[in-house]
Amino acid sequence: MAVKIDQKIKGYAVVTPEDKAKDAAVKAEAVARTVVEAQLPTADVIQMHERIERPEILIGSTYKIKSPLFEHALYVTINDIVLNAGSEHEQRRPFEIFINSKNMDHFQWIVALTRIMSAVFRKGGDVTFLVDEMKAVFDPKGGYFKAGGVYMPSLVAELGSIVEDHLKSIGLMHDPEKSDAQRAMIAEKRAAYAALTSKKNSDVSASADLFPSPKVRDDERVEDLEVTGDGGVSFPPSATMCHKCSAKALVIMDGCATCLNCGYSKCG
Repeated sequence: MAVKIDQKIKGYAVVTPEDKAKDAAVKAEAVARTVVEAQLPTADVIQMHERIERPEILIGSTYKIKSPLFEHALYVTINDIVLNAGSEHEQRRPFEIFINSKNMDHFQWIVALTRIMSAVFRKGGDVTFLVDEMKAVFDPKGGYFKAGGVYMPSLVAELGSIVEDHLKSIGLMHDPEKSDAQRAMIAEKRAAYAALTSKKNSDVSASADLFPSPKVRDDERVEDLEVTGDGGVSFPPSATMCHKCSAKALVIMDGCATCLNCGYSKCG
């Protein structure tokens, strides 16, 4: 077949028999590599999807919610399925969720919510988005502080917090680690507040000696501390909620609101 050349020829080369032999050798090597890779054993990894049947036995955890909105406690059970058990690809994923309580006032929406969440769990993929969606639900009547001083904007938000704790326990979610500088700053603020509190208590005791008054108790009146932070950290009960970490650890230091849990300061 004739080919018309419209452009100027800048260079040319003649294909020699050696070039053809090299091309044939490269193609043969590629074919041989493909055959070898096809014969290698492959890992039969089972991914989470809707076609996985429920095993006879599932492992899980049960969490208790004691909310001021209800007289009776709520018990949240999350069951997990173990994929690729005994192999290097072993993974534990949530499979279903149940909520049980003596309080039947909200039975309908609780059943609907658990069925939808269970369907999302069984569909597979990234299910961690449920945590952010649930924690962003706010009760128009107002939220509450759960045990530990953490503010919960709604009951659904606390359910999301429980799902988050469970996903962290099975390895699907991880806490962002604080840097060494941030840890040092928080420790410095806690030490400064402790020194300030002890100084105020000593000043109160000195003034009480100058102006004696009837006492109900002989010992000094010192503000009690309660464990409200992660890792058993004690924060004063007079602390208010920090809008950044939602912990009841915001105190006034040097005329500035400072959080003893995350290190947030209104003054920068």
